[in-house]
Amino acid sequence: MRISFIGSGRVATHLAKVLSKQHQIVQIYSRNIAHAEKLAQLVNAEAIVNDQKLVADIDLLIIAVSDQAISQVIQAVGRYLENVLIVHTSGSTNLDVLTQYYAKSGVFYPLQTFSAEREIAWGNTPLFVEAAFADDQDILTQLANSLSNRVYQYSSEQRLSLHLAAVFACNFSNYCYDMAKQVVDSKQVDFSLLYPLILETANKATQNDPRAMQTGPAIRGDLNILNMHEKMLEADEREDLKKIYHMLSQGIQTGQH
Repeated sequence: MRISFIGSGRVATHLAKVLSKQHQIVQIYSRNIAHAEKLAQLVNAEAIVNDQKLVADIDLLIIAVSDQAISQVIQAVGRYLENVLIVHTSGSTNLDVLTQYYAKSGVFYPLQTFSAEREIAWGNTPLFVEAAFADDQDILTQLANSLSNRVYQYSSEQRLSLHLAAVFACNFSNYCYDMAKQVVDSKQVDFSLLYPLILETANKATQNDPRAMQTGPAIRGDLNILNMHEKMLEADEREDLKKIYHMLSQGIQTGQH
């Protein structure tokens, strides 16, 4: 396939790199020409900074920009690419954000966390496709199958629930790791001592019902430990962590009933 990208951030970079192994990446458009040129060089594509220079002789245009910019982008480029399949990569944006302006639209959403310094195991990454037309959905499914063994045809509503769940499972849990590191750093304790615990917790959560695997003072109703921990945070003048500790502990206790 001949594929172009709008966007040059982390999602665009990872997708363009892996797709370039089997397909031709034609153009990379970004408002920041330096970013566009950096990615274009990696995938042997043309970097452009003017959306009017997008070529129409492509099979697929992938919009990989912030959620709030998707509507603006489709309104700008749809008039230039009348017969091109255009998709976005967002987990939290409904398909109709595209279809209200451009009929031949779809979604190509990878359920993964993207960092510049880490490679993605695409074979195990769930990919979710959706399209306005059945033929286009078949095209996206075939493309997704070329990258991953886990391809799903989910609706926008289902995809949104996954994205919300991903925020809890990924973004919030990572913030908890950050808070844990702050606690031990303040006492000059090595954070790596928690690595086996973090990994075992993740393994248990992926192999069992997380609720059934819950441990700790909150689920035991150990008020002495809970109060001690909150006083420790108070003594360290970490009222922010104390509030979060209290809220999560309450959630664990009430969520089990």
